[in-house]
Amino acid sequence: METILVQVPGGPGASGPGASGPAADVHRLAPGDRLTFGRGAEVDVALDAPEVSRLAGEIVAADDFWLLSNFGHESSLVVENVEGGGEYVKVRPRRVAAPIPFEISRLAVPAAGRTIDLIVYAPQHTYAGAAGAAGAVPGAAGAGATTVSPFPLDESARYFQVLVALCEPRLRGESTVALPTLADIGDRLTLTRAAVGYHVGYLCEEKLRIRDRVNLPEARRLEWKREALVSMALRYDLVREEHLALLPARR
Repeated sequence: METILVQVPGGPGASGPGASGPAADVHRLAPGDRLTFGRGAEVDVALDAPEVSRLAGEIVAADDFWLLSNFGHESSLVVENVEGGGEYVKVRPRRVAAPIPFEISRLAVPAAGRTIDLIVYAPQHTYAGAAGAAGAVPGAAGAGATTVSPFPLDESARYFQVLVALCEPRLRGESTVALPTLADIGDRLTLTRAAVGYHVGYLCEEKLRIRDRVNLPEARRLEWKREALVSMALRYDLVREEHLALLPARR
């Protein structure tokens, strides 16, 4: 059974997030199957760019994830999580069989002034079931104190809406856009700047327990708090793309 799909630019087939132009080829890989890419004649996927090595790399399907080897000598390969959050994996030159955990990935192969993008789908991810269910983790259930959440966030609370507004640019893939200021969030949520500042402080001190940088000037401390909140929220999936529905429509 194929567990990995690789969509490459050009050729007949389906269009999608990695297509370059109106159509793209799709390669289907079962566990153990390999797909090489580069500008050479002996590769499975030919990339027409003089900056790309003849054998640039290899994708290997491995159950519900995949492995990436970078056979080049000069440039790293970058694999981005297409589903947002700014996550990425950097595979350095000559690195072999780096595991890639994302369900939908953009593999960016660098060329002059651009990248050649391959989209890799790994839709068969396996998850442990609940206690007593098929696939449950042995020994996960039993007597004892209830496990407490390390991040006790109430998604119906106003502070969570402030956190979503802070993360909005990153969730929408706008990685180069500056984070919203307190005033920006106030305008977005019809709150005063002071109210937004209170919620940011509450998130830092009570909910996510982010340590303050008392040695920084006040303006820089506020900026650092916003950056730290967004980094932690996205790193641990506390805020996800579906939470954008909690925000009001843009005016």
